[in-house]
Amino acid sequence: MNNLDLQYQQLLQDITLEGKEKSDRTGTGTISVFGKQIRHKMSEGFPLLTTKKMAIKSIMTELKWFLKGDTNIKYLVDNGCNIWNGDAYKTYQRACMYELDRDELTMEEFVEKIKTDELFARTWGELGPVYGKQWRRITKRHGSGPTYIVDQIKNLIELIKENPNSRRLMVSSWNPAELEQMVLPPCHYGFQCYVQDGELSLIWNQRSVDTFLGLPFNIASYGMLLLLLCKETNLKPGELIGNLGDTHLYKNHLQQAEEQRMRTSFQLPTVKLSNVDILNGEFDYEIDGYQSHPTIKAPLSN
Repeated sequence: MNNLDLQYQQLLQDITLEGKEKSDRTGTGTISVFGKQIRHKMSEGFPLLTTKKMAIKSIMTELKWFLKGDTNIKYLVDNGCNIWNGDAYKTYQRACMYELDRDELTMEEFVEKIKTDELFARTWGELGPVYGKQWRRITKRHGSGPTYIVDQIKNLIELIKENPNSRRLMVSSWNPAELEQMVLPPCHYGFQCYVQDGELSLIWNQRSVDTFLGLPFNIASYGMLLLLLCKETNLKPGELIGNLGDTHLYKNHLQQAEEQRMRTSFQLPTVKLSNVDILNGEFDYEIDGYQSHPTIKAPLSN
């Protein structure tokens, strides 16, 4: 059994045994604990859980989307990643409620129109200043002077190279001035890097943790981000750490979580990277040796 799956399964058990019932914005209800942590040494393999099959392409597509500075779901939809569709569709539905002459599309029709209608996609695919905007293109202005762009990812890479001992190797997605413009405030709201003995480690902070569906996705995404940063800075990957705030299981995920908790894990895979261009959100990857149990379906709470 690999240590990453073991930690994850222990977390599922902790929530089940120690968690308290809490209401939530979706109306589903959760069982919740607070202040957990995941730690993974990258030398032990790529952090892709094996106790259920993971949607690798969707994980990597979303990460590329973040790195491109994109905030419109069209890129995701065009590349087969549907995890943000519900958020965009809810915005569209609210508009339909107030526009009596608009015939509301079904979710399937909505997604298809995002794919095929550029104007519709620009209007209804936009999620506001979410992760990509905060990572790559925060706008800043001094007084009446010109507006300029703060590129946190570019600045991070430059600072790692120039001053690896800095305690300011950070990227934040939590912009209080723009939270109300986002379809959803960032769940994972910032990360910090640390360099020691030629190794780069990364710790991310997460305020809200959908433990069954979201957390496995987050672990793999930040694991890949760490590897990409290592490629750009010529450092070796060290440790990946997740600081988890409100760590919960939705009540309609309890049975699925128990099924996953009882499974025996496999050895973690490895990953090979090529054609890495992090500042353009491009990279090729090859996952080697990934063996997993079958996927476990669960409803998405939006």
